[in-house]
Amino acid sequence: MSEKHKEILLKANAEVIKGNNEGFLNYCTDDVTWTFVGEQTIRGKDKIRKYMMETYITPPEFDIVTLISEGDYVTATGSISLKDNQGKVNSFEYCDVWKFRDGLMAELTAFVIPHKD
Repeated sequence: MSEKHKEILLKANAEVIKGNNEGFLNYCTDDVTWTFVGEQTIRGKDKIRKYMMETYITPPEFDIVTLISEGDYVTATGSISLKDNQGKVNSFEYCDVWKFRDGLMAELTAFVIPHKD
């Protein structure tokens, strides 16, 4: 099942890159939880939808470096670049740990660090 989970995560991320947040959310459980370690926890599709609309002003750019799956978990490491309201591009390194339930993404624990030039 773990290879299937990798495929799901890649398909979901492809939707975000296209600017299709709803397409991404179709791969999530209704009670999905995102925890940004040291910052905030967001619970439920509606709140995550709002977060995505506010944060992904333009579709983010991902560069996945490592993708590891085991059981109900997929871990992705890489970088992401996002534009803010002023059009400035901010880059981050990340490690995302996704937990799957019934073939859908149910929990995210994200370690996100600003990229230092």
